[in-house]
Amino acid sequence: MMKMKKLFGLAAMLVVMALVVAGCGGGQTPASTDKKEDAPKEGTGEKLKVAYIYVGPVGDAGWTYAHDQGRQYLEKELPNIETSFVESVPETPADAERVLTDLVNKGNKVIFATSFGYMDSVLKVAKKYPDVIFLHCSGYKTDKNVGTYFGRMYQPRFLSGMAAGKQTKSNTIGFVAAMPIPEVVWGINSFTLGVKSVNPTAKVKVVWTNTWYDPAKEKDAAKSLLDAGADVIAMHQDTPGPMQAAEEKGAFSVGYNTDMRQFAPKAVLTGPVWNWGPYYVNTVKAVIDGTWKSEQYFGSMADGIIDLAPYGDMVSEDVRKLVDEKKQAILDGKFEVFAGPIKDQSGAVKVPEGKTMTDEEVLNMMWFVEGVDGSIPKK
Repeated sequence: MMKMKKLFGLAAMLVVMALVVAGCGGGQTPASTDKKEDAPKEGTGEKLKVAYIYVGPVGDAGWTYAHDQGRQYLEKELPNIETSFVESVPETPADAERVLTDLVNKGNKVIFATSFGYMDSVLKVAKKYPDVIFLHCSGYKTDKNVGTYFGRMYQPRFLSGMAAGKQTKSNTIGFVAAMPIPEVVWGINSFTLGVKSVNPTAKVKVVWTNTWYDPAKEKDAAKSLLDAGADVIAMHQDTPGPMQAAEEKGAFSVGYNTDMRQFAPKAVLTGPVWNWGPYYVNTVKAVIDGTWKSEQYFGSMADGIIDLAPYGDMVSEDVRKLVDEKKQAILDGKFEVFAGPIKDQSGAVKVPEGKTMTDEEVLNMMWFVEGVDGSIPKK
């Protein structure tokens, strides 16, 4: 989903700059300053300032942690930059806009906003500061100085669904879902398609938490699914809570965001994971070189931005081989997750045989495939 638009003239873009470390937790947001710092001048030895805003704490072990690992990778790979972050920023316009504005005032020339709910705030602030480049993760709106970026997480989601479908004995797999937005919906759908590809009789039962980061609520949601007969728990959440609930019950689980085996080693089969570092390096390099363009970047497993985590010890060699073969087919471009025929919950054909969903159709998906037990809440 994302590709980027040249913003600065070569003179403005070859300016060497600097960045402040502004980590801030607990949902607090920094006070704005009235005066905007001048951009660093060429030849001053200053570093390019790159900032991040996070929806959760860097210690969530999931979504925000993965982004912060990417930020740290960026600093190591490009010594001429300096990064900062603000964590636990609510997705409300007042909070997001205040944080974004403050980061601009502190001299940041590249700002990564790493949650879907920041989208409109990014667009609004970006219009006021055309000499700053903004990158929004998982959104779909761009501007001259705003690009978007995300990954085809449905690819490793499908693979993890295969592992879950082979592991279940009850044929009920629970899915703890965060927010009713397309990103989560197509994640559930691709996971379910993977499950059904190896176990046609299994179903995926969905429970919504309506939160990205709430360890207790996520764990309780998983417990409710386990009580309803699920023996494998998957999720689209930011903490290992659902994994831990599964292990405590003697069940299995599929992680997300990062390799979560360390938090529930007896439960975690595998899981789709993010690798943001190379994308961040390539993007900032393009800014420094003056070649950045506003685009919608939608990376794949072949790009390395997403992958499947290592298998847990409980995953048999036969299942590993089966999943690895499908992974190679994805990497070789020989298998498409959302290729027809695909039916919705009512049994109606949504994607005919011989057709494959376009990126736009995937990114706006708000219907469940056949095999999902649950509904999508209306906003």
